[in-house]
Amino acid sequence: MTASFHVLTTGYADTRVAGTVTLLVDGETVAIVDPGMVADRRLILDPLAPHGLAPEDVTDVIFSHHHPDHTLNAALFPEARFHDHMAIYRDDIWEDRDADGYRLSSSITLMTTPGHTAEDVSTLVTADEGLVVLTHLWWTAEGPADDPFAPDRDQLRAAREKVLALGPALIVPGHGAPFVPSSTTPL
Repeated sequence: MTASFHVLTTGYADTRVAGTVTLLVDGETVAIVDPGMVADRRLILDPLAPHGLAPEDVTDVIFSHHHPDHTLNAALFPEARFHDHMAIYRDDIWEDRDADGYRLSSSITLMTTPGHTAEDVSTLVTADEGLVVLTHLWWTAEGPADDPFAPDRDQLRAAREKVLALGPALIVPGHGAPFVPSSTTPL
């Protein structure tokens, strides 16, 4: 079985900032990845309707990390469980767990990939396109090669190598459109 993935809004990081927000659907699992800053919340909500979904249908929200440009609009999804690098949160329940290898569904798995922050999580999706990795290890297809926020450049490079070793068909970066990794993808 494979999941479907849909970019709801493509992010950017220049004089203004918005995160790339993605919808994943795998059977009963309906997940939103990085519902952060956008110019208008309708950019996240309106694209749900063509998929027959309402905000209340979202079962899970995944944070690649805890910067506001990736978390600010999480409350748009009142029925969701929230996932980060160390736990699952819902209402007043905090369930500790290691994100590395955690499966949300048969086609959606989390992988710890410290780099942009020490707590980064990438989402691995088995889709019709092949393996799709949603990650903030890259902001866009161009990198940046030297992430100005990365606390440890060697850790960032190791996590990027770890992701590329999986042979992803597509990478969905934190602030840009999906891209096909190649030999020119920054490490």
